[in-house]
Amino acid sequence: MNQIQLHARALSALGHEARLQIFRVLVKAGHSGLTVSQIAEHLGLPASTQAHHLKMLVDAGLVAQTRQGREVINTVDFDRMNKVIGFLSDECCTGFGANADTDAA
Repeated sequence: MNQIQLHARALSALGHEARLQIFRVLVKAGHSGLTVSQIAEHLGLPASTQAHHLKMLVDAGLVAQTRQGREVINTVDFDRMNKVIGFLSDECCTGFGANADTDAA
């Protein structure tokens, strides 16, 4: 999978209201992360819905899950998040060269 495909997958995962809400609450939690029940406390999403959306965020590489005893801690992969943000902003306002057709990709 090339970089554009990886970034598209991450952006697609964030392109749903519930997943974006989950991701934002995990960003706010920082490196300590949150359990599924803690996410539910903040967002009020049903556990089954939340599990589905977390899986999509994990599959996109934006969220990591680690087991601590009986709990699963969900944390943002901040390096991955910053790569996606960088991808969107790296070439801001640089203009187009002689190969304008390929510069946007």
